[in-house]
Amino acid sequence: MLTYSVEGPIAWATLDRPDRMNAMVRSFWTEVVDVMARADADPDVRVVIFKGEGRAFSVGGDIEGFGDIDGTADRRNYLNEAMAAFRAVENANTPSIAAVHGYALGGGCELTLVCDIVVADETAKFGMPEAAVGLVPGLGVVRGRAHVNLHWMKYMVLTGESLGAHDARSAGLVNEVVPAGEHLARAEALGHTIAKKAPLALAVGKRILGRDADEGFTHAIEAVALLQGTDDHAEGIAAFVDRRPALFEGR
Repeated sequence: MLTYSVEGPIAWATLDRPDRMNAMVRSFWTEVVDVMARADADPDVRVVIFKGEGRAFSVGGDIEGFGDIDGTADRRNYLNEAMAAFRAVENANTPSIAAVHGYALGGGCELTLVCDIVVADETAKFGMPEAAVGLVPGLGVVRGRAHVNLHWMKYMVLTGESLGAHDARSAGLVNEVVPAGEHLARAEALGHTIAKKAPLALAVGKRILGRDADEGFTHAIEAVALLQGTDDHAEGIAAFVDRRPALFEGR
């Protein structure tokens, strides 16, 4: 679901499942790893820009597909695949920009957290609604406080409410907000600005700024894998599929 194209020094990585608002299937995570490796291996590519096709950046993981994850070992495998994708974006030598419109929820919001720069248009909404299906945002609780102050982070995790583009910028999730529909042009302009800089210097800067990138990942994987085995998580998925309110019992 992740298409890749190169225009000059910019590689465009497009979340391309518009009929499901770019909900992330399991194979998406390995596609992210492949895209970042491909960009790093191409000396002509200086920037990767992630964007969403259709009405949204991404509404996050495909919740209906969560029911196909079977057993503790498979849950850990799935989470390791997702975390490997986020690490690939963070650890790549090639800088990355998220160009966001519409919803950036769950894994979609977390993908923007690991991009180096985030440009949002005024339609963008950022959220971490995992508590609605009995989970916490694994990458969000690991990396979120690097961008967002504690009160905003607690607000997003505990309420699951979304932040509009301007509130997201105030919270630290977004660098720039532009008028509706102008996010791609602004991201591209920033990409060309970055492309004129010394690539080795940028790679070193990224690596130093992200030197604590691995801290907390293991704990997040174990915590989310545990929650995926709870009755509350099963109830959250069933309620989502049935389009009804979930009845959580804390077990």
